[in-house]
Amino acid sequence: MSEDRGGAFALPPDTLADVVHPDVQRLAARMAQDAFTQLFRLTLERDAPALQVAVAEIARLSRNWAQAGADDEARALRLALLLSGIDQWGLAWCQAFRLSAIPGVSELLGSLRTGLDVAADARFERAFAAIDAAECDAIDFKMDLRRNIHLGLWHAMIACEDRAEAETILAALGGMMVALTQKMPQLGWRLVADALAHIQLRCLTEAAASTELARDVNAALFTALRQNLPRDISEPMFAHANQVVIAWQQARRAGMN
Repeated sequence: MSEDRGGAFALPPDTLADVVHPDVQRLAARMAQDAFTQLFRLTLERDAPALQVAVAEIARLSRNWAQAGADDEARALRLALLLSGIDQWGLAWCQAFRLSAIPGVSELLGSLRTGLDVAADARFERAFAAIDAAECDAIDFKMDLRRNIHLGLWHAMIACEDRAEAETILAALGGMMVALTQKMPQLGWRLVADALAHIQLRCLTEAAASTELARDVNAALFTALRQNLPRDISEPMFAHANQVVIAWQQARRAGMN
């Protein structure tokens, strides 16, 4: 396992890529993010009528998109990717913000399952299980989804003005990252490294984490990961993230010459 984490490392083949192309997997991740963001905003605004309209419209668009799959298996996997993504966004936000549920999200997930006949529901269940059956399967979906969940929580964390609130999100985000390396022993560290690289790039390009509190919790996140992960995971993970940042800096300098 440690040999896989050093030097060049080829990702195992994604056996679901022939069912749903990687570009479509990434689109599913973005659609899940957009759906969750809209519903969470309306939930915070306590605009019940607008929330109901949004749930119905997102459900309609999601069903139409899923039905655009080439065959029954592709349609089932498209729907499973959407539900999986929306559900993971909801779970992450509930954990980070200590919420018991997000009503609009729960309604949407239930709505998307409604109307499936017995055969379609069985195909959906198989597709949903297949996403997590192998780490490498639907990897483009997983990479985009986890990156954006982690970045979303990171932005919320560094935007906090209250230290206790920031530290609550910090604990949740760090715990999610550690848990991901445990859930996906082979590829989880790469997904976390990808998020860490993007965090560093945001700091470089956007001057993010510029307040004292933001700098403190950002540094605490990196420290916590080093302390709570075995060295054979944390060292290549941080090295991989740093290599991405260095490559970006070199490409930027080359573009200026």
